[in-house]
Amino acid sequence: MRAAVCVRAGGPEVLETREIPVPAIREGWSLVRVMGAGLNRSELRTRQGHSPGVRFPRVLGIECVGVVAASTDPALPEGTTVAAVMGEMGREFDGGYAEYVLLPDALLMPVTTTLAWEVLAALPETYLTAQGAFDALGIRPGEKLLIRGGTSSVGMAAASIAHGHGVEIAATTRRPEKAGALRAAGVDHVLHDDGGSPITPWPDGPSHVLDLVGASTVADSLRLVRRGGTVCVAGSLSGWLIRDFEPIAMIPSGTRLTAFHSNDAKGSAGAAVLERVVRNVETGVYRPNIDRVFGLDDIAAAHRYMEDNRATGKVVMLPQGTS
Repeated sequence: MRAAVCVRAGGPEVLETREIPVPAIREGWSLVRVMGAGLNRSELRTRQGHSPGVRFPRVLGIECVGVVAASTDPALPEGTTVAAVMGEMGREFDGGYAEYVLLPDALLMPVTTTLAWEVLAALPETYLTAQGAFDALGIRPGEKLLIRGGTSSVGMAAASIAHGHGVEIAATTRRPEKAGALRAAGVDHVLHDDGGSPITPWPDGPSHVLDLVGASTVADSLRLVRRGGTVCVAGSLSGWLIRDFEPIAMIPSGTRLTAFHSNDAKGSAGAAVLERVVRNVETGVYRPNIDRVFGLDDIAAAHRYMEDNRATGKVVMLPQGTS
């Protein structure tokens, strides 16, 4: 089979398309024919060498969709459409940048859908994260949401979800030329991120903040949100650690700080949520927000595209190439 192998830590050029053996199934693991895989910045960081414990060579890819080719689980017969995310895919064991992938049965989420593969591939990691964060915020129709990092794939997905539920949305972007894409995703107010605190259209502040920038902006998000509102951290575009964090000083009384991690939506925990997302995409309530589709042979170019921050929405890879 063909696979994009990360041969060592480095730039996009360390991703090489190679012929490698198709993995043999073993107890508790099933073989999936990969039909599509969403690309993520965490894979970019792993490729750069920032994921401790990952040994090269490694087939990257923390998510994929496809069809069960050989099963060890009676509940997942051959031919079942499945999705998988996280669970050390592309880190501890080979991931979705390949024509076939061997995955733990516990990670596989059966999906019933007529969506095209590139659309389905754009959903699992991004929409499970966005939907999980939306649920963690507890936001209701008519409330006001600020999305920081709006043109990230999760930000675009969150805007689509919030718009579908009648929420008023403001979203930040560092690139004014991406404002149109945000508005198309359902954003009501596009805010330019110049590195400072955004000025929201609401005098009392938003009722909720979804912070996808992360460490560098969390304290500011807590200052921005309306007293008694909620800030949910679900991204790490600016890193993982909040320096000199003082909870009592930095969290206003009555304001809530929470988080969502996509690892909480893997396997059976995410299956029902993914089905909900798929139904909403099929009916047009949510929009998939695909930026660009690459073939497996173009995986290095896809990583360069991500690294240059050119995408607005989800970047997808199809092993069989684009038509």
